[in-house]
Amino acid sequence: MRLTKTLMLAGIAAIAMSTAAAAQEFKLKLHHFLGPKSPAQTQMLEPWAKTVEEKSGGKVKIEIYPSMSLGGGPPELISQVRDGVVDLVWTVNGYTPGLFPRTEVFELPFIHTNDIKATNLAMRAMFDEYLADEYKGVKVMFLHVHGGQAIHMAKSEVRKPEDLAGKKMRIPTRTGAWVIEALGAAPAAMPVPDTPQALSKGVVDGALIPWEIIPALNLQEQTDYQIEGVDMTRFGNTTFQVSMNADVWESLPDDVKKAFEDASNEEWVKKVGEIWRNIDDNGIKVATDAGNKHIQLTQEETDAFRAKLEPVVDRWVKEVAAKNIDGEALVAKARELISANASK
Repeated sequence: MRLTKTLMLAGIAAIAMSTAAAAQEFKLKLHHFLGPKSPAQTQMLEPWAKTVEEKSGGKVKIEIYPSMSLGGGPPELISQVRDGVVDLVWTVNGYTPGLFPRTEVFELPFIHTNDIKATNLAMRAMFDEYLADEYKGVKVMFLHVHGGQAIHMAKSEVRKPEDLAGKKMRIPTRTGAWVIEALGAAPAAMPVPDTPQALSKGVVDGALIPWEIIPALNLQEQTDYQIEGVDMTRFGNTTFQVSMNADVWESLPDDVKKAFEDASNEEWVKKVGEIWRNIDDNGIKVATDAGNKHIQLTQEETDAFRAKLEPVVDRWVKEVAAKNIDGEALVAKARELISANASK
């Protein structure tokens, strides 16, 4: 009798263990370059992962590894996911210059101006026909932008392009370097976590980055001025991707694939736009609360920057033509779709 009871209990335990294992069949690692308390993780990556897990019925568990804790530097993230070192990454496209030339259209000055949601939707709408070819080796979950590049200065007020002449400026991407060069300054490429030290040591005079990163890096302590164009217009942007290793994606059953797709749908990229707008607004508040000067240029002052930066778009069109990419068509389509999706 005691043996029978023991066997019954063992059987129940085995069933429970089997059920638990079945409920979490896929444990995936997501690697990224910012800290565990960064808004990118707490407000975007964690909610997205939770949604995937819920929609999969518990079959998926996504473990998030921030701060490059699995090794390597930020520029290595895309190779890590393509090579299967990790399952998923959140990364900046521009950390690997020239690898995503079509998507660069959304980084150009005055393509994105101030509507994050509209730009996210435009990238989504263009992906299959215009962008997908450059994402071989990965399955893109979603693309997004942030608020866009504004000007942060340690000591110098900027109201016209000439105010940047001879300055050294941190840039996020190669198109950001072109922006800075067009404004008469010298670009200094570095991952964003290196920016505070570069500012404090005088390696750079300022940086081309959005407001959202101010609290995470305490940039209000290293800068005195934050400058943007009229009506929150920015001077370029950064594109980001959350992507999965292609072989891992192919190994997933259809219902789990559907969980990822449903969690990364059009409503989600709109939500991502709202998340980053709120993060950006909070960033500039932190700076002004600390006593920094927030400069919003007039229309006339913004137009002076536009005139200086339009040649950056022409430069990009010529550059990608060498790769048999119709840059003019991409610029026209991006502007059309951003306009069509404005305020959606």
